Amino acid sequence: MTDEWGDGTRSVRAGLPAPEPGQPFLPGPVFAAPYHLDPWRGPEATPNGYGRPDNPTRRLLEAAVGELEGGDCRVFASGQAAITGLLLAVLRPGDTVLLPADGYFPVRAFATDTLEGIGVRVGFVPTAGPYPSFEGVRLVLLETPANPGLDVADVPALAVAAHGAGALVAVDNTTATPLGQRPLELGADVVVASGTKALTGHSDLLLGYVATRSADLLDAVTAWRTTTGGVPGPFDCWLAHRSLATVDLRLARQTANAEALARLLAGRADVTGVRWPGLPTDPAHAVASVQMRRIPGVLSFDLGAADRVARFLDASRLVAAATSFGGLHTTADRRAQWGDDTPPGFVRLSCGIEDTADLVADVTAALDAA
Repeated sequence: MTDEWGDGTRSVRAGLPAPEPGQPFLPGPVFAAPYHLDPWRGPEATPNGYGRPDNPTRRLLEAAVGELEGGDCRVFASGQAAITGLLLAVLRPGDTVLLPADGYFPVRAFATDTLEGIGVRVGFVPTAGPYPSFEGVRLVLLETPANPGLDVADVPALAVAAHGAGALVAVDNTTATPLGQRPLELGADVVVASGTKALTGHSDLLLGYVATRSADLLDAVTAWRTTTGGVPGPFDCWLAHRSLATVDLRLARQTANAEALARLLAGRADVTGVRWPGLPTDPAHAVASVQMRRIPGVLSFDLGAADRVARFLDASRLVAAATSFGGLHTTADRRAQWGDDTPPGFVRLSCGIEDTADLVADVTAALDAA
């Protein structure tokens, strides 16, 4: 694949095998635990020996995601499995890791419950900074845009500073997707993400991945996954690969819907704290407009109280109450109910691919009713 192609072309072609007459564009899922082995040479004779480390459907998906991210990829059973796998593969007792204070809550919980328990020193830093010295730090994890607050970290600048102190830089690219930004090209050593969200976008599977250009990091992550067994099944891998073909189309509509809703919400006196990095007035806009290739279809705002959020969701015909984001259907999630340190009326809204005019009209009517 070539980067001279546009996003749509790259997404449709990513990871496909060479065309062969009589064969499908994307082969169906291979379901296998054991495979036939060569009686004389054993597993050295074939790339497939046992289903936990080896599966051709999984390898095609890894090739596809790797092409989009610009590195080599290993997929995991979920985004949480991918990020915890990276952390445990890289960090050792006595190491220091810096994590986003405003990022995905289960990662912070894992750090305090597990990493600190094995002797890893954990520091939390807001995505927008200020950042401390990176001296003595083993790994800096950035989540940008942050979930759910949507602050943006300056990846190139932080990568230079971290590398100067000898630290590795990982970027959680879940919200942006590789079509929104390419962290490896911005200076990151490794990308981690949940493919459950906008990358696959159909709300029907769990998936995570780690991508890197470092052979040492790839080997460490691969060994960790093989040992712990956090692999996705072949059907989920096939579904994910099939879904990648439309990611450019889906993201384009989601971004258009997010822009329209962000402008609507920013103009209402009964809505506060509107965040979407695509708005020129957003605190993250200056960095995002330079660093990101497109702004995601996720925005956040505050309706002031939990009961008003419930009334808004009851009144809406197009916005479903659901956690996760990046799917075909517009959803809203009151994050405080999951343990995030957010006000009770804080809403993360994920735009689907509905017609923009319909969505704007529905949200307007629902806010009026609430």
